[in-house]
Amino acid sequence: MSCEQRQKIKYRHGHHHLPKYRKQKLSDDYATHKAPESASSVRQDEERSERVAKRLARAGIASRREAETMIALGRVTVNGHILGTAATNVKKTDAITVDGKPLPQIECTRLWLYHKPIGLITTMRDPERRPTVFENLPGNMPRVLSVGRLDINTEGLLLLTNDGGLARVLELPSTGWVRHYRVRAHGKISLGDLDALKNGIVVNGIFYSAMQASIERVQGSNVWLSIILREGKNREIKHILEALGLKVIRLIRIAFGPFQLGTLGKGMVCEIRRKRLRDQLGEQLVSEANANFDAPILKPYSNRSGMAFFCDSRKSARGGPQREQAWISSNRDRRQHAVPGYSPAPDRHAAGLMTTRPCEKRKERCRRNANVWMASGARPRHNHFRIDDGALRVSKEKKPQRVKPSLSGKKI
Repeated sequence: MSCEQRQKIKYRHGHHHLPKYRKQKLSDDYATHKAPESASSVRQDEERSERVAKRLARAGIASRREAETMIALGRVTVNGHILGTAATNVKKTDAITVDGKPLPQIECTRLWLYHKPIGLITTMRDPERRPTVFENLPGNMPRVLSVGRLDINTEGLLLLTNDGGLARVLELPSTGWVRHYRVRAHGKISLGDLDALKNGIVVNGIFYSAMQASIERVQGSNVWLSIILREGKNREIKHILEALGLKVIRLIRIAFGPFQLGTLGKGMVCEIRRKRLRDQLGEQLVSEANANFDAPILKPYSNRSGMAFFCDSRKSARGGPQREQAWISSNRDRRQHAVPGYSPAPDRHAAGLMTTRPCEKRKERCRRNANVWMASGARPRHNHFRIDDGALRVSKEKKPQRVKPSLSGKKI
């Protein structure tokens, strides 16, 4: 190819005035360039509709089932008209009110880990006025929903979210997130009976799908089990173990999917960071739940405030002073406040069974010197030496004067 032909090609493509590195950058810009959204695409996004119950769930008002009940009771209006059925689609531009109050702005999808203690019900309102989970949450938390439920006698990890769509997706067994439980039961069981649960079991006409169960340890007539399952039917573990001849004494959920209970204290709440939550969900679950991570956070929450609330609640319950970091207490204190009916050992000082002895003054430690690393057979430094019995002694004689070497008699 001649020089004239090369010049024609440069002028034809318009890169004759660009250096070599600029040509490469220009091609990369063309490859990654995104055309601006047209007016038609923006109009289609605004006209995109969804069921009103789903919209209420995404706003954190209630779950889909609860939203359908609210619609049936005539508590929801759209553009001033009371809805009579839940089979209604709404758009972003529609004005929705619940009990006369406008629907709050859609917030960023968030998730919290909550260590549910025994004695709380996982429901918004209880007809019997028993304490609920949501009544015992810190006051600076936004309105949240629970991902599934835990029985009143079950403790452990409970996921809370402000996005009803995400809660619905994580509850489905098809999502594939496992629930991990530790169970303390009374009775005896063999490994063969637990291995048979891998094929599922039918109890009282109800089929429970496959689960993984193993024995952790045996304590007398009690046994600790580890159970992993993918669905959460009502009192599933209790019914299955009763069919195998075991009586459940304690049930703790220690994991839900990739999230672990860890060292989270009872009654404490910890929010998962946005980046970690998005990574754990993955693109598929984010799309199925229609999660929104670009929306603003209207009500920020600090994990430190949740810990402080936990300390204040324990302080008011005990009626005495509490340390600032009460969740890092000793094992004895943790057993005393976590296990109902636990009675600690009596105070021996108050009963006069133990007297306090005066503390002896601690001896001052000798500073480490180089003699510690002295090789065997070498002479000690300064005036320290060892006698035959190996005891360290200090000579009363003065240190010998160092004699300077003489150069007399040496050839230069």
